[in-house]
Amino acid sequence: MNELIARRLLGRNPNPGEAPVVLDQYANTASAGSLIAFKLHHEDFGAGDLGVICSFGAGYSIGSLVLRKL
Repeated sequence: MNELIARRLLGRNPNPGEAPVVLDQYANTASAGSLIAFKLHHEDFGAGDLGVICSFGAGYSIGSLVLRKL
């Protein structure tokens, strides 16, 4: 599912690092997976950059964050 969404968003297959997946290392973390992936792959997030973290959970729940590094 993660790879399908990344392909739809990018219009191509993602390069390794463009759509990090933590399932192989942490198993199913549900909606916390996007926060874990951000923690592991935030090094290139520079001052002034904007980002969006969006997670989906059980029962059609959704949570989104818009981030700006100061």
